[in-house]
Amino acid sequence: MAIKTARSTVGWQQNSAAHYKAPTSRRRVCTFWLAGKCNRNPCRFSHDASLPGNVYHRAAKQSSHMAEDFPGRKGPESSPVNSASSTSGERSESSTNKNPLKPQEKLCNFWITGNCVKGDACPFLHSWFHGVDFAMLAKLEGHKKGVSGIALPSGSTKLYSGSKDGTARIWDCHTGQCDQVINLGGEVGCFTCEGPWVFVGLPNTVKAYNIQNGASYNISGPVGQVHALEVANDMLFAGAQDGTILVWKGGSEADPFQMAAPLRGHTKGVVSLTVGRDRLYSGSIDQTIRVWDLHTLECVQELVGHTDVVMSLLCWDQYLISCSLDKTIKVWGVATEGGSLEVGFTHHEDHGILALSGTIDTGGKPVLLCACLDNTVRLYELPSFTERGKIFSRREVRTLQTAPGGLFFTGDAAGTLTVWNWLDSPKSQKEQLPQPMDSC
Repeated sequence: MAIKTARSTVGWQQNSAAHYKAPTSRRRVCTFWLAGKCNRNPCRFSHDASLPGNVYHRAAKQSSHMAEDFPGRKGPESSPVNSASSTSGERSESSTNKNPLKPQEKLCNFWITGNCVKGDACPFLHSWFHGVDFAMLAKLEGHKKGVSGIALPSGSTKLYSGSKDGTARIWDCHTGQCDQVINLGGEVGCFTCEGPWVFVGLPNTVKAYNIQNGASYNISGPVGQVHALEVANDMLFAGAQDGTILVWKGGSEADPFQMAAPLRGHTKGVVSLTVGRDRLYSGSIDQTIRVWDLHTLECVQELVGHTDVVMSLLCWDQYLISCSLDKTIKVWGVATEGGSLEVGFTHHEDHGILALSGTIDTGGKPVLLCACLDNTVRLYELPSFTERGKIFSRREVRTLQTAPGGLFFTGDAAGTLTVWNWLDSPKSQKEQLPQPMDSC
């Protein structure tokens, strides 16, 4: 898929430093000048870019324009799934900090606003990502509020995105241009796709679009915002604000969505769904995960372990991976003969975790994408949780999606949709991906 490069999509430019010269001996650097906002000439503080780096560091700390540094990264003590003992009980220790974050791996806050005056001499990162083997292809701008859903239907040359601004945008994958804006009349809570169908979660309804024949349906039934959608076994599942999971089965051509009995059990809103090994997994604001049998549609287990909202779920191989605002990622594995799941490993972050997604690198290794509240997306190789890189954003990334061909997407709260890819991606990422891995 040829998508317009990021350089042609967004023209990032750095403001040049001021050329005002002043004696620098024993004078403090002007913090407003560092931020590109000093309007005094002459200024009693220094405007000299040749001052030592520690002076800039002290001045930046005093400036109100300087945001907090991002926290150090963490690495694992050991693999979560290397032996049978790893799933026999929860490991309470956090991942150890093997590789402390170096200054070059911290994003320059002045560069974000185009006001860094130190150029190559800046000790902080002037890039939207840090890592190897992957790159940014494009930044797609247009949404007025946060991106809340991304879908790339199989075989389509169109990328679909939904937003809190109540619109869906259809992007041309060859040019990177927005071909169409659809006013949905309500805040988009989520997207998913299956075959020719694109499903959109809205307040009190689900919209279904068939991109092959142009048919569209408004599927009623949910109470409140639809936060999560999943398709499996010819059934559509929708997690709603009232804690109910609505189920529709395939029907006739005239009525393709026939409501089945809803799944009840959660006491608060259902915000995450995933499917794997003939099970539907649901995560809720009530801090629990429920496991549902896809054949009987009955709850077979309730998983208790998180202490805050279960934001995202992912099936990887025979494991279930969950994340929460409690700053943890938990790996659940089968620990009993009856097939019940228990926590086998807990990975700790310094910030709440908003979303997970899975992809495969060029060497065929599984990589976990982890979006955190500190405006970063961490890339961890599984099963070791070795950090492979980090993506930075102006606002927190709330939506992640992967696609065949080495592509993956991030959508942030500022409304920016960013396209990424693994360099020298394998011919068929979909064939190598342990199923399911959260892609359409």
